[in-house]
Formats: sequence, C-alpha cells, structure tokens
Amino acid sequence: MIDHDVLRVFCDPGGRHGNELAVVRDGTSVPDEAGRQALARRLGFSETVFVDDPERGSIDIYTPTLRLPFAGHPCVGAAWLLGVPQLVTPAGRVTVRHEDGLVWIGARAAWAPPRTLREYGSAAEVDALPVPPPGEWVYAWAWQDEADGRIRARAFPGRDDGIDEDEATGAAALLLTAHLGRALTVTQGRGSQILTAPGPDGAGRPEGHDAIEVGGRVRRA
Repeated sequence: MIDHDVLRVFCDPGGRHGNELAVVRDGTSVPDEAGRQALARRLGFSETVFVDDPERGSIDIYTPTLRLPFAGHPCVGAAWLLGVPQLVTPAGRVTVRHEDGLVWIGARAAWAPPRTLREYGSAAEVDALPVPPPGEWVYAWAWQDEADGRIRARAFPGRDDGIDEDEATGAAALLLTAHLGRALTVTQGRGSQILTAPGPDGAGRPEGHDAIEVGGRVRRA
C-alpha cells in the first residue's frame, strides 16, 4: 500500500469527530489519474489528496469514484499538514491562514461541485432524516440559532460508492454561506464543526471577486 497520512478534518472544540482524509504526500508515487482513482477507491475515504508539489501546495483530490477540481475538507486538511500559505488546485489558488488552532482556506463558491441545499424546520428534523437512495447530492440543514448563525447539517452524497453520509463537508458549507450571505458555525454529522466567513460585496458568489473562508480544526486520526 502507498504511504499516506490519515487526518480528521473539522473536529469539534474538544478535538473529537471530524471527517477522515487520506493524504499521499509523495504524489509522484502514483503519477497517473487512473492509478490515483484506483487508490482512492481502495482506501475508501470520502476524499484522498495527492500532493504533487509540497512547496507550492499543489494538490490533486479524488473521491472513491471521481476527481474533484476543489473540495473543502481536503484543502483544510492538506493546508494543516503541509503548513503552506496557499494551495494550488485545478479550480484555482486557495488562500490559507492559521489562527488560534484553526486552519482557514479561502475559495470561491463557483468552484464547489453542485449541491442541493435543502432547508428543514428544525435541527431535530435533520437529525431524524434517513439516508436517501443514490441520486442527487443533498445538504440538509436547519437553523439551531439563526441570530447567532448556528446551523445543524447533514450531507448525503447520493453516490453508490459506500459513502452514504459525509461527516463534514467544507464545499457544501461554503455554498450555504454564499446562499445565506453570512458567517456560519455548522455542526455536521456526529458533531463535527465547520466555521465560515463570507468576504465583502457578495464574496464567494459566482459573480463575486473575493473568497469565502472555510475553517476548522485538524487532528491526526
């Protein structure tokens, strides 16, 4: 098996939970796209990152079934592991900053894969949802405290690849932040925490010019 690190991304304040991520630091050990896709499928994480240039922060991201130009939790995890000021993805340059034990990335909502944002009336309704059959990618969410910007969410990728529910999904939280136009604290899955902060003047929307920031805590699995 190819050497790789396993991280938990978007842990709660106590360091628990988080979405597991595989990072292959030596991306040259798996140079072709078919080999990377096969390894991501064997590892079985929601995403696997291949580092092509650790100094530049150049990365390549795969789910078990497809390659992604950009994804949130792989970028946050890779930024933490590599300690770089930016990442280079096929979608574009992702800014990175570290503050108070959190890793923040800046990206545009237009880079995120399409998601269905489905609002529910309460956090309890979201908690009670069954896993839907394969189909559309659904981000189910409800306000926990609208005045305070606190959200309860669950993510259902809708793929037939063994990943029925994503524990923490930065790209979906980015899209929700663009949709609502405000900073959010998202509790997703079993208790993972995602923080977001929109930039000024419609930042992060496809017509905007600035990036929305997505932040969280990272631990080794």
